[in-house]
Amino acid sequence: MLNVNEVIETNRMIHEMNLDVRTITMGISLLDCVSESLEECCDNIYRKITSLARDLVKTGQEIELEYGIPIVNKRISVTPIALVGGKCCKKPEDFVRIARELDRCAHEVGVNFIGGYSALVNKGMTPADEMLIRSIPQALAGTERVCSSVNVGSTKTGINMDAVKLLGEIILETSKLTKDRDSIGNAKLVVFTNAPDDNPFMAGAFHGVTEADCVINVGVSGPGVVKRAIEKVKGQNFEVLCETIKKTAFKVTRVGQLVAREASRRLGVPFGIIDLSLAPTPAVGDSVGEILEEIGLEYAGAPGTTAALALLNDQVKKGGVMASSYVGGLSGAFIPVSEDQRMIDAVEAGALTLEKLEAMTCVCSVGLDMIAIPGDTKATTISGIIADEMALGMVNQKTTAVRIIPVIGKGVGDTVEFGGLLGHAPVMAVNSFDCSAFINRGGRIPAPIHSFKN
Repeated sequence: MLNVNEVIETNRMIHEMNLDVRTITMGISLLDCVSESLEECCDNIYRKITSLARDLVKTGQEIELEYGIPIVNKRISVTPIALVGGKCCKKPEDFVRIARELDRCAHEVGVNFIGGYSALVNKGMTPADEMLIRSIPQALAGTERVCSSVNVGSTKTGINMDAVKLLGEIILETSKLTKDRDSIGNAKLVVFTNAPDDNPFMAGAFHGVTEADCVINVGVSGPGVVKRAIEKVKGQNFEVLCETIKKTAFKVTRVGQLVAREASRRLGVPFGIIDLSLAPTPAVGDSVGEILEEIGLEYAGAPGTTAALALLNDQVKKGGVMASSYVGGLSGAFIPVSEDQRMIDAVEAGALTLEKLEAMTCVCSVGLDMIAIPGDTKATTISGIIADEMALGMVNQKTTAVRIIPVIGKGVGDTVEFGGLLGHAPVMAVNSFDCSAFINRGGRIPAPIHSFKN
């Protein structure tokens, strides 16, 4: 339980330091919705989601009012739809029909996003997997709240380069179909390696097949809280710095634990995990870039950035696991460019490049996130960027991801406005040298030698 001093401190973190519960995400298994009939499958999906999630938004709002803790988003994640629709979908358009049903469910129960329009193709693609992937541009262009993800590799299986090549083409097509909205469709699409089954954050959330029928996962975010704590130990050594971050992460996780347990009890749904991620917003004072500057860098991207981010990520996780027995998801620090004003400033100052962001991926929670690139970038170049990122995850036994947005009609130096939590982004330069012969080889990059642990 929280004591009086903790309540007062939590109140300060909320009102002065932008602490929030970023999301309550209800994970729902749709495996029992499978049918040979597409319409029956859609009807089953609608009934199950609207039944289980009908009180999700209301419960979140009640907890906000009762405890004074902002809960920014209420979301749903579902079983990867390639598995759910595999029996009834005969063409990509059939999967788009399911995407529209998911969007209808999201609107009906009032959630911000629904994730799980996904395929897991680490080692190969079934016909259903390929059809779903090929349907992604139309599905994301034709829905408002559906989010999509594709896992193309893992440390145990290697990287499915056929899927990587296809996704370069799919990302470009998604940009073209949403070019009237600055190619925003790709803000709802993530490519993963080592994707976790219990991630509550969009766009990469899906409900893994190892999960229970229905669970509650909570994502907490507190970059502003961590920054304010670090300000108090300016100039002190790394031991003091690490202890400060760790203790702060503990306090932030306790808030998430409280909300998760309350939501679980009120909804009658088992509690899954707390994801303690420093997920920034465009708001001033709610930035991972500001934390890196407070640690001692002029800008994110300066020499020492990767080391500073590694320190931050590790201490956040250490503090989190002391506060809750069930920390999971992607816990750590996110570095989405468009959603973090100081990261945007670093790009515009020339301190932060795509290559430096790739290096930072080795030690952050996810990877290349919300990166705007020129709309005339070749599909094979996008695939090459994905392949590099997936290799980092595979070899380092961690989750890595790419959420990249080729903005049709815009080039380096232009700015893209996505709005809301997605913010705005400068269009970043991409290495123009060709990698098409590498991407066109096809097949699979094998798992690294250290994957054999049996």
